[in-house]
Order: sequence, then C-alpha cells, then structure tokens
Amino acid sequence: MIQNLLIALIPTILIEFGVLWLLMERRRKVLLSSIAVNVLTNIPLNLYVLCVNDSMSHILIGEVVVFLVEAAWYFCFTRNLRQACIYSLLCNAISFLIGLLVQLIYIQTFID
Repeated sequence: MIQNLLIALIPTILIEFGVLWLLMERRRKVLLSSIAVNVLTNIPLNLYVLCVNDSMSHILIGEVVVFLVEAAWYFCFTRNLRQACIYSLLCNAISFLIGLLVQLIYIQTFID
C-alpha cells in the first residue's frame, strides 16, 4: 500500500511544483509549502480511495475538498485569495488530468 501511495504522491508533488513554477511563483516558502500540503492532502485522499470507496463521484468530491484545503493553505502563504484559488485550482486540475491521462494510456496500452 505504501508503494501505491508514493506512486500517486511523488508525481503529484512534481506536477504541482512545476505548475507553480510555470505560474512564475518563485517564493521559496510557497514552493516548499506545496510539497507539505500535497503530503497532507494526497495521502488521506488516496487512502480513502484505496480502502473505502473508489467511485468517480467520491474521487471528485475528494478533489473538491483538496482544492478548498489547498486554497486555504496557499492563502496563508500568499495573503491573496484570488492567487491562492488559482494556484489550488490549476495545480489540482492539471495533476488530476495528467493522472487520468496516464491511467487511460496504461489501460489502452496494457489491458486491451
């Protein structure tokens, strides 16, 4: 199970760090905080999906909760609600969509 959590966590951290970098965020505290908030949100969400319910509706609800938590988190570091919401929305949407794309490619390549 730990391996599954790391397989989801490490790419998410890299993707979201990259999104912040592409958004021209260079403040060290914001970039490093993105690592911490991903550990704090990604692990519980993935544990829930792995152990309790993996339906798409539950995953989407979890992603909305993660968006809200991360927006509040980024607000603590940026003191700008609009910027915090944009960071959270783009980071989570892009990492979710890349993860979905990777899963679809894997299914298409190895299952069919």
